Amino acid sequence: MSKQGENIKKSIKSPYFLPGRLGGLLDKWQPNAELVLMGTALIVGIGTGIGAVLFRYLINGVTWVGYQWIPDVTNIWGKAYVLFIPAIGGLLVGLLVYYFAREAKGHGVPEVMEAVALKGGRIRPRVAIVKSLASSICIGSGGSVGREGPIVQIGSAIGSSIGQALNLSDERVSNLVACGAAAGIAATFNAPIAGVIFALEIILGRFSVRHFSSVVIASVSASVIGRVALGDTPAFAIPFEYGINSLWEFLFYPVLGILAAIVGVVFTRSLYWTEDLFDNWKHIPEWGKPAVGGTLIGILALVYPLSTFTQPLTWVRMPQVFNVGYEVIESALANNLLFFVAAALLLLKLIATNLTLGSGGSGGVFAPSLFLGAMLGAAFELGVNRLFPGVSAPPGAYALVGMAAVFSASAHAPLTAVIILFELTGDYRIILPLMLTVVIATLLSQRLLQGESIYTLKLSRRGVRLQHGRDIDILQGVLISEVMTHTVKPVSKYMTIVELADVITHSHRNGFGVLDDQGKLFGIVTLSDLERALTNEQPHNTPVAEIATTWPHLRVSFPDETIGDALTHMGAQGLGRLPVVSRDDPYHLLGILWREDIIRAYDLALTRRAEIQHSTKRIEQQHQDSTEFIDIHLSSNDKIIGKTVADLAAVIPRDCVLVSIQRNGRVIIPHGDTTFQAGDQITAFVRVQDSHKLYQCLHG
Repeated sequence: MSKQGENIKKSIKSPYFLPGRLGGLLDKWQPNAELVLMGTALIVGIGTGIGAVLFRYLINGVTWVGYQWIPDVTNIWGKAYVLFIPAIGGLLVGLLVYYFAREAKGHGVPEVMEAVALKGGRIRPRVAIVKSLASSICIGSGGSVGREGPIVQIGSAIGSSIGQALNLSDERVSNLVACGAAAGIAATFNAPIAGVIFALEIILGRFSVRHFSSVVIASVSASVIGRVALGDTPAFAIPFEYGINSLWEFLFYPVLGILAAIVGVVFTRSLYWTEDLFDNWKHIPEWGKPAVGGTLIGILALVYPLSTFTQPLTWVRMPQVFNVGYEVIESALANNLLFFVAAALLLLKLIATNLTLGSGGSGGVFAPSLFLGAMLGAAFELGVNRLFPGVSAPPGAYALVGMAAVFSASAHAPLTAVIILFELTGDYRIILPLMLTVVIATLLSQRLLQGESIYTLKLSRRGVRLQHGRDIDILQGVLISEVMTHTVKPVSKYMTIVELADVITHSHRNGFGVLDDQGKLFGIVTLSDLERALTNEQPHNTPVAEIATTWPHLRVSFPDETIGDALTHMGAQGLGRLPVVSRDDPYHLLGILWREDIIRAYDLALTRRAEIQHSTKRIEQQHQDSTEFIDIHLSSNDKIIGKTVADLAAVIPRDCVLVSIQRNGRVIIPHGDTTFQAGDQITAFVRVQDSHKLYQCLHG
């Protein structure tokens, strides 16, 4: 057989033959580009809408088995099913995720954002199936998570798969990923406008007419499918009309915004703290940890008083902190909760969600943030009403505003928060306090989280920092010590400005460190300082000490800081250079960081990032569907501590790439001279079967 015939035979056997054929048909027919874009968006919307409906039925089926059929069969055991049903569900989720698709772990949206920003929207097709099964089991068995994150990832995987099947460009595939995300939100919550805003604000991070048009088509088509199958009703029923009861309430809502920001920050920080806690637990295999989380949630439910179980007949056997929790939210919106119940549910839901996701469960954070906001708002109003009777609106109004505020504080998506609350509730009468509270909560949480959200923080811990959907962390991976100028010729503080002018002329430098009698850093003097002195006609024998910038106004940097940190220091005051000093002795000058050093650092960072992306792409192509990103935490007794990346190169698995190292809140792109330290969190890209070997190489 000829070589060409063998290649054709191989392609027919390949699972990627269909995508090639579909892409070939497009090349042959040459249809209008806009027609392809809108047509594929429509297909993605319809497919995601059908997937959302099936996903909802799948959750209901698992819930019926876990909390209707099994309790009837095991009624002699009493409430014991509350303990073992979440544990069994967690075990099944752990096995599905561990062996079939690691991307299905957690809340899913960060993985979609990463795919759009760094992978051209490429998502493995199997993710849609594994995520559907894992999340439905997790939610149906009692996991305290939402269904919006899974359906966003499912819809995005559908969009990505269609784009890849048609051999579309990275931009088109990413656009279809956003279409799938919008369609997922629209079908799940019956909120097509919010779906569009969510996709553009969070997934893509940018707005354009082309993106908007295609995303709208997908969102509307998915919403139509959802309404046909599930009915045209808002996700939450509000029995009353809420508005402003008194102008004095505009003093209360900003306080609610501050509290919502605190809850959003605590939710975000505690979620990843719990995740680190479970990741560092080495005595249980990774696939078994969700079962431990489920068991702990069951214990939490048993401790919780039985009188707080929900009342509707279909949910009478499920604790309020289990599952999505929409029934409890509706109770808050209908003014049916007492202060201590709302406050208790706020704390318990936070713990339950952290246990579910931190242990490795699969589900979204959207619904839990709405739950936390509703409980916070209801408890806040009930407390205010005790102090100022009759001044504030009913608790349901504050619960409604609290839902949007806590979600926006967590996700940093104020537009999505405002729009989705309108669509979820169908209530537009409380817009002014809603917008005021959401803006306050968002701005304060951004300050407290240093610009990270509950979605982006997961990526930044892997070394990927996104802003407006783009990776901005490239300079955070280069240390000042790697590029700074070590050979500096400082000047004495007694040097005259005439002598300084001569030094500047012959050295071609426009700034120098200034030392005192003991050789310690006294300050820094620049060409601008000299020009200012000459303009002011200062005497030629004026010493440098009189025109230099000195302590405490002197801005310095340290060799273990990143170039990103240096740019922050320099940008704040428009500086052109930074003296680099020792952390042990801040008066000991080690060198100068110049602007040209930063340009060199940028080139170095680009080279390192390109090497990592090339290596991961090569491994991914060689081992389709059998690679993963893993996070490994180092402790002081690990054998790799004190060694360099170069020392590790000979013993780690062959197809393994160290992507980043998170250290003391900073992200470092590793290279040969990088030394491992206790407390480092290493993100690696490796074949699934080599994960254990990599753990052994690092931990011993």
